[in-house]
Amino acid sequence: MDVLWAPWRLDYILGPKPEECVFCIPEHTDEDEERCVLARGEHCFVIMNKFPYNNGHLMVTPYKHVSHLTDLSPEEANDCMQWIRRCTEILEKAFHPQGINMGLNLGEAAGAGIAQHMHFQIVPRWNGDASFMAVFGETTVIPEHLHSTYSRLKPLFDEITA
Repeated sequence: MDVLWAPWRLDYILGPKPEECVFCIPEHTDEDEERCVLARGEHCFVIMNKFPYNNGHLMVTPYKHVSHLTDLSPEEANDCMQWIRRCTEILEKAFHPQGINMGLNLGEAAGAGIAQHMHFQIVPRWNGDASFMAVFGETTVIPEHLHSTYSRLKPLFDEITA
């Protein structure tokens, strides 16, 4: 049997589950690296998914704690879309994916893992990345540690926010 190492999963398994919303981030940036926040916009921020579907899995999340797209103002929704576009450009530059999945799951029935605070998913894809492991073993293989991915992406986000 092959062994797949995913050391960041131990925090999820053993660690305490947060009582507060993980997407309601503090205004200060002291915790951004620990929380995997890559960029902050006027109405939203870009964060890495700590339990990714694929390497480079990002989320664009409004600061406002809302569960539905129509709860955002036009300015807030537009800011989210601009950051989704920037994320796409950066992922293409950093990882050269052959495709990108983007989505918004509204409500638990639609698959939202955290239904109380909406967030857009952006997942780079490559031909063959859904191997037999993902299909039959219900296992995702992530080839790069989260901290390495953060270190690779953060300077690219810093370039566009400077």
